[in-house]
Amino acid sequence: MQLNEVAIYQGLDLDQDAWEEVEKSIIYYQDRPVGTVAALDNTVDALNYDQCFIRDFVPSALLFLVKGRTEIVHNFLEETLKLQPKDDQLDAYKPGRGLMPASFKVVSNGIKEYLEADFGEHAIARVTPVDSSLWWIILLRAYVVATKDYSLAYRDDFQQGIRLILQLCLATRFDMYPTLLVPDGSCMIDRRLGIYGHPLEIQSLFYAALRASRELLICQGNEDIVIAIDNRLPILIAHIRKHYWIDFRRLNAIYRYKGEEYGKDAVNQFNIYVDSLPHYELARWLPKGGGYLAGNVGSSQLDTRFFSLGNLMAIITDLATEEQSQGIMTLIDQRWEDLVGDMPMKIVFPALENEEYKNITGCDPKNIPWSYHNAGNWPVLMWMLAAASVKTDRIELAQRAMAIAQARLQEDEWPEYYDGKKGKLIGKHSRKYQIWSIVGFLLAKEIMNNPQHLPLISFNPFTAEQVSRACEFKIDSFDA
Repeated sequence: MQLNEVAIYQGLDLDQDAWEEVEKSIIYYQDRPVGTVAALDNTVDALNYDQCFIRDFVPSALLFLVKGRTEIVHNFLEETLKLQPKDDQLDAYKPGRGLMPASFKVVSNGIKEYLEADFGEHAIARVTPVDSSLWWIILLRAYVVATKDYSLAYRDDFQQGIRLILQLCLATRFDMYPTLLVPDGSCMIDRRLGIYGHPLEIQSLFYAALRASRELLICQGNEDIVIAIDNRLPILIAHIRKHYWIDFRRLNAIYRYKGEEYGKDAVNQFNIYVDSLPHYELARWLPKGGGYLAGNVGSSQLDTRFFSLGNLMAIITDLATEEQSQGIMTLIDQRWEDLVGDMPMKIVFPALENEEYKNITGCDPKNIPWSYHNAGNWPVLMWMLAAASVKTDRIELAQRAMAIAQARLQEDEWPEYYDGKKGKLIGKHSRKYQIWSIVGFLLAKEIMNNPQHLPLISFNPFTAEQVSRACEFKIDSFDA
């Protein structure tokens, strides 16, 4: 047998073993599959890892969809919709109208089963799951694209569910940006890491949820919401593409910013203080032709950390321009050791260290530098890296990453995350047999082998001209 044939057979065995773990993870409610647990690690206390998290289930659901196993996704969407609060709450400690839970579990009182939802009230630090609602809409649209079952999305209860989420997102607040204002811990990074404000991950998901909702909200009674979406989308796109983008040209413009400007003609619109940014380190780190979307932008704030999920989703969903998407992939290619290393891929780079780590994380012992959310490596991000590679015709990057993952993940028993600057160490507090690590690997393979699956999570692009006309300004102008 030739060497490449051996690799193929080893890959088949790996896929079969991985699928067996996925099968064992399926949660049943009233004899119907409704989701997957977070992890199957029997060596430690379950805590909430025996629950189904909405964000965790998304890659599982996409994998089930491409495999034609649509029933579990249908059931998941129906049951989670029932958990969404439909009435206003007078108690500030209760979940607000329209919010989707972070997770749920099946509970039995001895007579009947019911689903118990967690909206963050039981989570560490009681964090609010802003991303759950956005992922739910994105997944509903993926289900419709895969199955052509428009009747589900057009049902009154589903139309109302989408409306309630968007009413939360589009409500008038003490904020004048088109982006979504959220607290720390509101997304995959669900612990304190200095992402409060307008973090890129939430903005990428917000954009995708708006695009998905625009396709799904066709029934009468949605006219006001549709108008609100049409008004918000172009200025959201323009805002992200202009103010979040960092490359050499943009870095040079920021380096010469003046502060304390006033009025409509202000160049430094967010009053970014130049000395607050690591210009010299960024100038060394940014490769020629490379760039990325910043982690956060706000009043006197430009977070120059690279956040993988937000950047990859911006590529996949066409939030980033084609040129920007290529720039992000060039950055990943040229800074491979920093962003991928020994396990694809790092959730954020660089890590918060020393006094910055202490002050921003509150000395979080789980988020020590180069661990967990603070620049740990997360295998689940493989599916997004693969999708972004296919989207930009840079498939060699996905192949390179998958070769690393295939050599380690099964042997390491599918960890939740890896530690260290290169991701060499299995995460100190990492669960084994983490389901989204397993399905992230399998889904990445499916997308690479069958690019026709990409429309499940991608959209037709908004061109610069379309956005410019809608916003009455040219988005690619950095002549500030």
